[in-house]
Amino acid sequence: MRLSARVDYALRAVVELASSSGDDARPVTAEQLAHAQAIPPKFLESILLQLRRGGVVNAQRGPEGGYWLARPATEISLADVIRVIDGPLANVRGHRPESLGYQGAAQALQEVWIALRASEREILDLVKIADVANADLPDRVRDLAADPAAWV
Repeated sequence: MRLSARVDYALRAVVELASSSGDDARPVTAEQLAHAQAIPPKFLESILLQLRRGGVVNAQRGPEGGYWLARPATEISLADVIRVIDGPLANVRGHRPESLGYQGAAQALQEVWIALRASEREILDLVKIADVANADLPDRVRDLAADPAAWV
């Protein structure tokens, strides 16, 4: 699986917002997010705009302005953020796997790509932003990550 820098930064920024939220939480500035996660500030601004347009974060301008999650962190999956930033989870040369038309000996590759997408969805839809922010990942994720072969 390949994730773009935009997705990596977006996920880190959203997790940072989740860890900053609470009953008395104030909006977090882009500068604070950039500093906390070592993200280039100008790059982060464009990512936050995408996240706002995608309904993941809200924004307020002004001296008391900043960003906050548009929904509870328990309702935002990693897949939600990835889809807002990069589109569908799995594609082959820009096409959805089910729309491919392989011929001959390569025909079974389509099923492989569809299975890969299903596997990605299983994990990325399961893990919520709150899980990451609280370092409390689902057992399924912990079990997969506990396998030494997963690290190489």
